[in-house]
Amino acid sequence: MVSIVIVSHSKKLAEGVRELARQMVQDKVPIAVAAGIDDPENPLGTDAMQVYEAIASVYSDDGVLVLMDLGSALLSAEMAIEFLPESQQDKIHLCEAPLVEGAIAASVAATSSNDINRIISEARQALTAKAAQLSINPQNQHSTAPLFKGSWGDLPTREIHLTIHNPQGLHARPAAQFVTTATQFHAQTRVRNITRNTEFVRADSINQVATLGVRQGHEIAIASVGEDADTALAALQILVENNFGETHHTSSLHIHTLSDSPQAIPASPGIAIAPIFQYHLHQIKVHELCVADVEAEWQRLETAIATAKQEIQNIKDRIHIHENEAAIFDAHLLVLADPAIIEPVQKRIFEQHQNAEFAWATVTDEIANSYRYLDDVYLQERAKDIVDVGQRVLRSLLGVSTTNIELTQPSILVARDLSPSDTVQLDRTKVLGICTLQGSATSHSAILARTLGIPAVVGVNSQILNLEPGTLLAIDGENGNIWIQPDSQTIATLEAKRDAIITARQQARAKAQAPAIARDGKRIQVFANISSIADAQIAIAQGAEGVGLLRTELLYLDRTSSPTEAEQFEIYRAIAQILANRSLIIRTLDVGGDKPLSYLGLQAETNPFLGWRGIRFCLDRPELFKTQLRAILRASSGYQIKVMFPTIATLAELQAAKAIWAEAQTELSQAGISFDKNIEIGIMIEIPSAVAIADKLASEVNFFSIGTNDLSQYIMAADRTNPKVAPLADAFHPAVLQAVQKTVQAAHHAGIWVGLCGELAAEPLAVPILLGLGLDELSLNPQSIPQIKQIISQLTTQEAEAIAHSAMQLDSATQVKSFISDSPLFKGVRGSEFKGIREDRNLTLTC
Repeated sequence: MVSIVIVSHSKKLAEGVRELARQMVQDKVPIAVAAGIDDPENPLGTDAMQVYEAIASVYSDDGVLVLMDLGSALLSAEMAIEFLPESQQDKIHLCEAPLVEGAIAASVAATSSNDINRIISEARQALTAKAAQLSINPQNQHSTAPLFKGSWGDLPTREIHLTIHNPQGLHARPAAQFVTTATQFHAQTRVRNITRNTEFVRADSINQVATLGVRQGHEIAIASVGEDADTALAALQILVENNFGETHHTSSLHIHTLSDSPQAIPASPGIAIAPIFQYHLHQIKVHELCVADVEAEWQRLETAIATAKQEIQNIKDRIHIHENEAAIFDAHLLVLADPAIIEPVQKRIFEQHQNAEFAWATVTDEIANSYRYLDDVYLQERAKDIVDVGQRVLRSLLGVSTTNIELTQPSILVARDLSPSDTVQLDRTKVLGICTLQGSATSHSAILARTLGIPAVVGVNSQILNLEPGTLLAIDGENGNIWIQPDSQTIATLEAKRDAIITARQQARAKAQAPAIARDGKRIQVFANISSIADAQIAIAQGAEGVGLLRTELLYLDRTSSPTEAEQFEIYRAIAQILANRSLIIRTLDVGGDKPLSYLGLQAETNPFLGWRGIRFCLDRPELFKTQLRAILRASSGYQIKVMFPTIATLAELQAAKAIWAEAQTELSQAGISFDKNIEIGIMIEIPSAVAIADKLASEVNFFSIGTNDLSQYIMAADRTNPKVAPLADAFHPAVLQAVQKTVQAAHHAGIWVGLCGELAAEPLAVPILLGLGLDELSLNPQSIPQIKQIISQLTTQEAEAIAHSAMQLDSATQVKSFISDSPLFKGVRGSEFKGIREDRNLTLTC
């Protein structure tokens, strides 16, 4: 196999390039580094002997390709060759290709060919795609070159043509799935919009894919080359033909234009009458500076991007919305990893010595403008997502704290525009309506407003910004009408309409208050996953029979010290009072390297999901752990509270946790403090080792709750926060389903009940499988409860068992989903009877 040597003045740069290339080819190509010199005060430089040693370490008779940066790197490489035996010197090839792009292109080419000349050609052509995107020809800047045409090198190009049926085309969520699927294979894949006659673009760039403007009914061409070309095309074909997991039906929401209404564009249905609150979005502006230490500047940006990723992940963890809407923030995470952004920013920092703020802002502004100039209104709105992400990174770079919109009284929020991040964190008890100058009904902010049930109108006349704060406003989010200081008759009419809407929704929810009973009498308890007192209230309104997961770690976020026993007791007690006699399962603190809390001494870890987290952390901090356990015990008196330990991997961990639990009970008894002495203890089954010893663990506890989010990533060895591999961590995979089955069997054999609290519980397609596997309880986000209950009520246990048995015989998550979706039985279940439930949830547009 051809090997590669990277020669650079900077050791960090060379190692970064090697790591990037390694990730692209999964360590299949030998790559050595010769970079920097052994001088702590002046480490930049090259050493011929070091280059010689690097070449010798990866030498191959197939050839060694040497890529270099500037100046002395070339001289050192030429000198190093002279140290080699004459029989080897002809096998060493110095290449003038760009270091970063050339290394990646050569590495990918080397995985499928031993032809050194073709690999050199690939490296030399590595800038073709970037040049074409900028309408520049490397050989002739007065002409343009397509990103892809014909084939790469001497390898045949495989191409398929497919039609997109998604109502919104390749919008954020399917575009993200397209990119993450394409990058799983050892193949170079490109895609173009045949309908709009575009050129081919890279399939590994979410922005390049999204800016193709692929809409419903458009035909696309996908071309691929490389050892996995056929497999890559097959996977992408399945993805497209399955409509990226979306339904075929088009949105029931009519999207008005300004001409439809003299007032505004309706964005989220509902009536709001309240004084206005003027919100002014602050956009960070930056200036260009010349930096000397480009390595340090790049490190600053990498840190800021990592911080932004964590903030977005925290939003997803804190705000519980349907998977379709949560995918908006999955797309934000992909933006932070998009090579179409990262690579030009890196070039500006290293080659033009620009400060990180200016380089980042310049590139993200260019990407945002590429959306704004499209002729498709829906895709134009994607610019706001780029701006949202861009501003988040700039705030981190500049040390500007992120602040949420806080209202002192119930109001209608008036703004020039709202970002998706701002919208999803709005306090629904204070923000009764939204009124913005910019935006459309297909913007992600509008989608989130509908999900949150907040009436909204957009495209309002700019004069509304001149109104005094506190001015009474009324909006109708269904037709886009606005009333400034409405008279009493108008208010009465609107209040009557609002009351009618509320009554209709209450009647729809009333069905959800009934228990979930299958047609043959089998009952499944449907609980809610919550994080706060407000969530508990919503859960009860949506028909939750209890709380199957209270995420207590959110009590520890956004603080400078741990919550006291008294603080925790008050919150647990308040939630228990809302639930009355319903069950409340409190999961103990589950933090780790993926949720860094400085005051707890948690540090970022290379593999946080395999690190010091959950019960491992709590057992190492027994006093902190005991404080929480005492608060839970105190709150349990008179209520149906249960405790649940997370991330249990061994029997010893469980026994150690129970020992501290017993100590807390003893302390309270000695102090004369009452608590429920029969409180049940359960554990999360989310680690494969726990599945393997489930029979032993079952003898120690009263119940299991299966956490399919983590269990999926551990079984599939795929980090669900890494967009490159996240699709592999799919709970529909037969391997995961078999783990669920084994856990249920072990629990029932021991005479304990078993639930499931992962996102899988909220998936309509998963209901027949989970019912068929014998789950006793499902816990999910409150908004999904009515729909899941409705599906359960239309199945029989026998039907569900047959579906589950067949599903586990299949080979992939995709096959399982297709099998259930195409099942005549399930198609009947998904009929018109629960259409109203979906409309009541306002899920009329996917992200």
